Formats: sequence, structure tokens, C-alpha cells
Amino acid sequence: MLGYRFSQYVPDDSEQDDFQRLLKLFMELLNYTAGDVAEALSWMSELDKKYNLTTNEYGMGDFINDLKENGYIQEEKPGAESFNLTAKSEQTIRKGALEEIFGKLKKSGMGNHRTPITGMGDESTSDLRAFEFGDSVENIAFTESLRNAQINHGIEEFTLAEKDLEVQEKELKTTCSTVLMIDISHSMILYGEDRITPAKKVAMALSELIMHKYPKDTLDILVFGNDAWQIEVKDLPYLKVGPYHTNTVAGLELAMDILRRRKTPNKQIFMITDGKPTCIVENGRYYKNSFGLDKKIMNKTFNLAAQCRSLKIPITTFMIAKDQWLVQFVQEFTQINQGKAFYTQLDGLGEYIFEDYIKNRKKRTR
Repeated sequence: MLGYRFSQYVPDDSEQDDFQRLLKLFMELLNYTAGDVAEALSWMSELDKKYNLTTNEYGMGDFINDLKENGYIQEEKPGAESFNLTAKSEQTIRKGALEEIFGKLKKSGMGNHRTPITGMGDESTSDLRAFEFGDSVENIAFTESLRNAQINHGIEEFTLAEKDLEVQEKELKTTCSTVLMIDISHSMILYGEDRITPAKKVAMALSELIMHKYPKDTLDILVFGNDAWQIEVKDLPYLKVGPYHTNTVAGLELAMDILRRRKTPNKQIFMITDGKPTCIVENGRYYKNSFGLDKKIMNKTFNLAAQCRSLKIPITTFMIAKDQWLVQFVQEFTQINQGKAFYTQLDGLGEYIFEDYIKNRKKRTR
């Protein structure tokens, strides 16, 4: 019998394939240019000269036109040569970050930050058990319970007793409120090392994961430099480092204030930073010291770590540098809070955060 015949696969060289190929690079460059469309396109033109990204049939002008027609960019003014990103582009960047970081999760065995509190059951399993006092009526398996009643009592005088009842097991999921703190002090781009871009990717991936896979959870994002302020998910691609010191106290105070208003039983803080605290606000003025560990700044920071511990808010700190003062601070900070600390490389940052976040989220109970 003649089977299937296979020929060599020849990829489709259509314009749409060229567009998708360039789109992936364009979205990656937007992470490095803080959402600046003109700068990203300028970089693409330079890369095109060196690596021949475009062809005689599909040029950079065609790509820009396709970006507009497909709703990824829009002109600031009709006929202008300057462009802004659209909501579609912002979501595409977040999805790309999720795929890049979440795809590494299965390879990672790092992190085990569990919580003992469970939430409401919303996924049925195939397991059945006898009814016990306190079980919800909504979980009763009526078909099996009626069958038990017929077997135990017959059908002439139908009787349904407590011992006939069976309930269907539920897979319980915790609900969690998370605050993600991102350090935007100047050190995040010092010494030729870009630390802010991977931090942004983690934030975008985490937000995309929660919004789509865990819609009952909450995620709040804040940035901290000399001060701390909250930002929206849509602002993440445009995040830039400022000429700031590191006011960890302001970040923690804002994070605690946000979580205080959340009604979920599980609350946690993720903090991504590359430096020790160097700034606080005292009597309306900035008190700064970048040399060593300043006792005044450290004590205020440690006091907040202790407050979070008393409120059952664990802090997981992700340090993307390993200088002596930083390690010393993190060790004491983590011990006081009874949280966790990871000294990560830039490439592994997302693996740690997602492994810990998802293990916090799900627990099978009986």
C-alpha cells in the first residue's frame, strides 16, 4: 500500500511572513527604548543595513505601513512622521514577555514560597466522598446521592438520609494580592549593564499572567527612586530609570498602604532592586547617603520589614547585584521579615518570580 510522500518544506515568503518576522524584533526593541517608536525604528534601520533584514520586495517603508494598518502604531497627528504605540502594541509586548519568561518555568526547580490559606473552590474533580457536617450543599453530588438512597431504602417509600449523601471534591485555589516593586534608581543602568529592561519584562509577564490566568487575583505595580508612586500596567513599556537614589522605605510604605485596602487573605510583596537603600524623607527633606549602610536609613527599612511580618505580608526580594553592602542588607532584611531573598542573574530573574508566584497560588485540599 502506497503511503504518504513528503517533499522538502519550502517556507512561504509572503509579505505577511516578513511582517511577523520584523514585528517580533520591533517589539523587543521597544523594551529597550522605553516604548519610543521612532528610536526603535531607527535601530531597525541600522540593523537592516548590517544584517539585511528587509528584501527587495519588502522594505522598511512597507513594514511601517503594515504597523499602521494592523493597529500597532498611530500617527501623533495626521500626516506626521512621529508615531505612538497603541493598546494593541502594549498588550503584544506583555504577551511576548510572558512567553519568553513563562516558557522557562518548566525548566526551573527554584522557589517554593507556599501559603497555607486556601480560597473558594471553583474546579470540580472526579473524587467523591461521604458528606460531613459543614460541607456546602452546593458540593453535593445529587446523582450519586439519589442512587445511594434507592439502594439503601428502596424506591417504594423514597428516603434520603445524611448517610446517603456524597459530595464532589473541589480543587481549592488561593486568592492573592501582590504588589510588585521595581527599583528605578540610576544604578539600574550604571556600568553599562541594563538591569531595568529584564525587570520590566518580568513585570509585564506577571501582569499578563494574572490578568488572564488568575483574574480573581490583584496585581499592583509601583516604582521607587527618591520617592515611590503607583503605575498602571499599560505604563510598563515606557518605564525609564531616573537620576534617583533608592528610597526603599517609600516603596514599602506605599506597598503596605495598597495591601491594607485589599480584602484577600493572602498578600505578598515582590521587590526587584539592585542596590541597598540610600534615601529616606525626613522632615519634608531628602536624607541621602550612598556610602555603606547608613544606620538611620537601615533602621527605618528594617522597621517596615518587621511591620510586614506582623501583618503576615512576606517580602520576596530579588537582588540583581551582589556587592558586599547589598548582601549584608538583604540578609538582615529577610531575616527580620521571614521572607525570601534571591541573588539572581539577569537571565534568571523571571524564572524565580514565576516559580514562586504560581506555587503560592494553588493548593489541593480535602
